[in-house]
Order: sequence, then C-alpha cells, then structure tokens
Amino acid sequence: MNQFINKKVYYKDLGKKDYRETWDIQEKLFADTIAIKINNRNLEASSQQITPNYLLFVEHPHVYTLGKSGKPENLLLDAAGLEKFGASYYPINRGGDITYHGPGQLVGYPVLDLDNFFTDIHQYLRFLEEAVIATLEDYGVEAGRIEGLTGVWIDHIHQRHPRKICALGVKSSRWVTMHGFAFNLNTDISYFKHIVPCGISDKAVTSLHLEVGKPVDEAEVKLKVKGHLARLFSMDFVDQPWSPEKSQ
Repeated sequence: MNQFINKKVYYKDLGKKDYRETWDIQEKLFADTIAIKINNRNLEASSQQITPNYLLFVEHPHVYTLGKSGKPENLLLDAAGLEKFGASYYPINRGGDITYHGPGQLVGYPVLDLDNFFTDIHQYLRFLEEAVIATLEDYGVEAGRIEGLTGVWIDHIHQRHPRKICALGVKSSRWVTMHGFAFNLNTDISYFKHIVPCGISDKAVTSLHLEVGKPVDEAEVKLKVKGHLARLFSMDFVDQPWSPEKSQ
C-alpha cells in the first residue's frame, strides 16, 4: 500500500455500450491500477504513485453473463434462442452465477483500490447493496437483504413473494475491484425467464418500474445512486472529462 489515500473517483457514464467493449475498458483500468500497486512495492514511500479509482455507469444491449461459480445449464437458451431474442452470452471472471443485462438497467462498475477506502470485500459488497437500498427508499420502496444471498431484494422480511431488484457480482485482486451491480430500473423482466437468475430458481425478479407502477427517470436514479455511494465510501467524484480507454 502506498502512503497516500486517494478518495477521488473518476466517473464516466458510458451510455449504451456493448458488453465486450465495456469489459475490455474495465480490464485495462483494473490491470493498470494493479500494475501501479506492484511497482509501488519497489519504490521509496516518497516516490510511490497514488492509485486511481473509477466508477463506470453503462447500459448494455441484451446479454447474459455467467460468473466463475455459475452453471452453464442455468442459461435456458441455445445459440438459436439467443439469436431469436437478440442476446449475446459471455462466461466471465466475476463471482456469482448467471445474470441478464439489457436496456433500462443501470449497471455500475466500480474499479476501486480498496486500500484507499477499507480492505474488507464483504463490507464493500454491503456498501454497494446499501447504496441501492437507500436509493429505493428515496422512491418509497422498502428493500433489503436476504441472509445467505447477495443483492437487493423486495419483500426481504416476510418473504411471501421475494424478488430481486439488483444483482451483484465482483472480482478483486490486490484489493482492486471490477464488475459490480445491475439495478433493474425500466428493464424488460421477461428476459430473465430465459435463465435461472443467479442460480436461484424459487425467487422472482423485479424492477423499479414495476414496484412504483410507472417508468422512472433513469438519469435521476443515477444521481441518487452516485450520491449514496459518495456518502457511504466518503468518495469525492471528479467531474473532469477523462477517457475510459486510458487510465489516469
């Protein structure tokens, strides 16, 4: 760990972007940050480089992604089915099982050096969940966690009809993170019928649109999520333009 704690976070809303392209951007930021940390180990404290932090927001075209611990059979479509529904499929290097990304969904990819915040991956996951829970509270929707399961859930207490509204899946190495969360806003929930979401067959999926009974302003939701992340992590978002293809 270098001697400097950096709470600044470079933020970029990538808009609508292909999953593979966004994955490549994440991988570069992730690798560059780890390279800085490795190089810092060979330097005097006064010469060490501050590690950067990033937050990417994006909306993907229809895509299914399978985490390292996932089962391929949890995708219920073959190649012809994927083509029919205009969806792509990627086995990837995050934790968790299978999930769906698509239009109307807010996907957040924090590429953070947790040495700048706290070195506890469980706390990291809980803070991501808490930012979404607090955002839902802003819309009058009560949500929370279900023991033993990641993500954010509606009807999490009595569990008469529990339904997931936000999925999580992350990767970390040397306390640097990538991947993140997928928050259903105006998402077409029917696409979840083609998978066993997160490997859980007995619980439903929902969206903020369905919970409040009308489409939601996605730009407004992004601002709220950003605000809660800033509060929880004591982040200082940097508004200056930066190229996501090049780390700072």
